[in-house]
This record gives sequence, C-alpha cells and structure tokens, in this order.
Amino acid sequence: MPTPFETAIAQSLRLRWEQHLYRSRRVIAGPQNTRLTIGNKEYLSFCSNDYLGLANHPEVIKALQKGAQQYGVGSGAAHLICGHSAAHHALEEELAEFTGRPRALLFSTGYMANLGAIAALLGEGDAVFEDRLNHASLIDAGLYSGARFYRYRHGDTQSLIELLNKCNATKKLIVTDGVFSMDGGIAPLPALASFARDHNAWLMVDDAHGLGVIGEEGRGTVDYHGLSAKDVPVLMGTLGKAFGSFGAFISGEENLIEFLIQEARTYIYTTALPPAIAEATRVSLHLAQQEQWRREKLGSLVSLFRRGAGELGLPLTDSATPIQPLIIGDNAKTLHVSQQLFDHGFLISAIRPPTVPVNSARLRITFSASHEVQDVERLLSQLEKLL
Repeated sequence: MPTPFETAIAQSLRLRWEQHLYRSRRVIAGPQNTRLTIGNKEYLSFCSNDYLGLANHPEVIKALQKGAQQYGVGSGAAHLICGHSAAHHALEEELAEFTGRPRALLFSTGYMANLGAIAALLGEGDAVFEDRLNHASLIDAGLYSGARFYRYRHGDTQSLIELLNKCNATKKLIVTDGVFSMDGGIAPLPALASFARDHNAWLMVDDAHGLGVIGEEGRGTVDYHGLSAKDVPVLMGTLGKAFGSFGAFISGEENLIEFLIQEARTYIYTTALPPAIAEATRVSLHLAQQEQWRREKLGSLVSLFRRGAGELGLPLTDSATPIQPLIIGDNAKTLHVSQQLFDHGFLISAIRPPTVPVNSARLRITFSASHEVQDVERLLSQLEKLL
C-alpha cells in the first residue's frame, strides 16, 4: 500500500501532466551558445539568458582555467570561515565600482541574494510591497521574511500608493524587478523611488536581466533611469545572465553590506562560490563594459525581430529588451508550437503557469549578441509557417 507521500506525489505529477504543466529537461552537449547540440542534432537556440554572448568567450574561459590553477576548484568553506579569497574580494570591489556604490557582497545565487537580503532587512511588524510579476525568489523572500506582505498590480503605481497609504509599519520595503523576466518590460523606477521617499521607505531592485544590457556600459535599469544609490538603496544583480558566469551580489552603502554580512543567513551559512568563477567574472565584467558593440548589436536584432513580428501580426508584449515573449495563452497549444519549433531545429521554451499567470502561456524568445541577422530571419520565417 502506498504511503501518503507516495500518493500525493503521484497525484501531483498526474495532474501536472493532464493540465499540460509538466516540466522536462533537455540534455545539452557542449558549451552554451546560439547553437546547441541535443541528441547529436544542432538547434538554433532562442531561450538563453546569455544576452551578451560571454558564457563561452575564450578570454572568460582562459580566466576560469587560470583561476582554477591558482585557487583550485572549490572555495572550501563559507566566506566567514576561510572561503573568502582575493578573487572574491577583487570582484566585489569591481562590482561596487560598476554599480556606483561603496560596497558589494557576493552570494552564490540570485535566489540566495534576494532571500538573504529581504529576510535580514524585514521581520514581523514590517511591510514589504512587491509587483505582482516579480520573480519567484522575490515573492518567496517577502513571504519568508515574516513581514506584512502586499502585492500591487503589475506596473500600477496607483495601486502601490493605495497600499502604502494604508500601511503604518515603521520599516517599509518596496521590491521590484528592474526588467521583468517573463515579460521583458522595464519597471517604473523613478515613480517607485519617489513613492519610497514620500513614505520613508526603501526601494530594492532586482536587476538580474538589466545589468550588462541596459544603461551606460550596461549599468542597468537604475542607471537607465538616472537614479542614484540613495534612490535605490538595495541593488541585486546576477552574474549568470549577461555576464555569462555564475553567482549574484547585493550592492549598497557600507553599513548595509556590513549588516548583511552579519545577518543574511544565505550568505553566512553556505559555501562561497569557487574563486575561479570570480576570476572569470572579472574578465566578463570588463568585456561587458568595454564592448559596447555587443549591446548595439543586441538592440538591432531585437528591433529587427519586432518589426518582422509586427508585420506578421504576432502577439508580442511591449518590450524593448532581449526578452520577447510571444503570448499564446493555452498551455497545450503553447507546448505544441514549442515542439513544432523543436522539430524544425529551433529551441524555444514553452513558459506556463505558475511561472506566468493563468491563460498567458507563452514562448519566451530571447536574443543574444551572438545571434546573427539570418538567425532572426529564419525564426520569423518559421513562426510565420506555424502561427
């Protein structure tokens, strides 16, 4: 007789399958690139977050290899024990300078950075205000913190104001993605910063999909909007997207970083990321800043796709970023189109609830500076045939 756990697990899996929500993995052979090998067949990929094409850059690979020779593979311990290397420290200093803040603090993942920062800053009796389309890590962090949790309508500043006016908590934190990962839209940061000032609150921005891509030298959505560290006291960035490596960081004032070192449990109680990764990221960070042509090419490819999609009448969101969702709605149809594309040599993921709202299943099409014009034209031609 099955145990209650076995019964519940089997029922959950069956329900996901019946609702066309079952998730599956594909095994990739070889490095991350616009061409990926799956089962001895090459596919043209439009679903990676490697926006600048740095994940397989020879200089970044060389830095990783050199870092491994110098520091070994594993860091061996948490940062506060004996795992904080000179490579980590140098990267933190360079990330602080890049984001225009006094300090930066490395975390192993973006999820851990968000969870650690929000849970350290807030507790019972405090309040957190989040956009309804925030990344799951931000939502989970807000719930985990124990603070009173408010969610305002996506991009709706009036909705946020109404919630702020009703709240009498002493500590209030407004949290938003800089670029929304499933829609590609940019958050209205100037308005959010203004509301934060008016209500004696702080604003935290998760700029995972903005840093490296948007703003001068890729400094992200905060720079794009001309805001300062005072406007956005807490900035989170990831290193595994535009920078092509791995990890995440929080940047801010001296006291904020020192506070997180003392209080952020996801920083204190976990092994530091490999120093060689930090060395590789230092190179990719430099390349991202200096090689403006990558952002320019990326922008031109996005514009080309949007013009072509418009001519075909494809239902895109209002996004000027490398994230170009094609909304289909029905889960089964979205899966079917994704599979048809796969059968014709294209890799584009079908994104379904709960990652996105119900009835908004989509193909999440993303672009990289490693794509070429003919790649975009091939994709548009195939979409025209299928849709």
